[in-house]
Amino acid sequence: MARVKKAMNAKKKHKKVLKLAKGYYGTKSKLFKPANQAVMRALRSAYIGRKLRKRDFRKLWITRINAAARMNGLSYSKLINGLKKTNVDINRKMLSEMAIYDPEGFKSLVETVKENI
Repeated sequence: MARVKKAMNAKKKHKKVLKLAKGYYGTKSKLFKPANQAVMRALRSAYIGRKLRKRDFRKLWITRINAAARMNGLSYSKLINGLKKTNVDINRKMLSEMAIYDPEGFKSLVETVKENI
C-alpha cells in the first residue's frame, strides 16, 4: 500500500480554522490548537444563539400583544382563547405587527373577540 502524507490536508484544515478565528484575542487567532478550541466554542454558541433568538422574539411578540390587548380592555390569555374560539388563525408575529402599525384593525379584532366570549 502506498504511503500517504497528510501535510496538504492538515495545512488546509489549519488555514480554514485560522480564517474563522480571525480577530480573536492573542494566540486564539494565531496558533491552531487554541484557535480550534475557540472556534468550536463560538460555533456551538452561535447554534444555541439561533435557538434563543426564536424564543426571545416570541416573548417580545407576546409582550406587545398583551400591552395592546390590555389597552383595549382584554388580557392576553383571553384574547388568544377568544381568537381560537372564533377560528381566527393569525400568528403572534402578525398580531404584534398589527398592534403596532394598525391599532384600529387590532381594536376591531379585539371587539370581535369580546362579542363572542
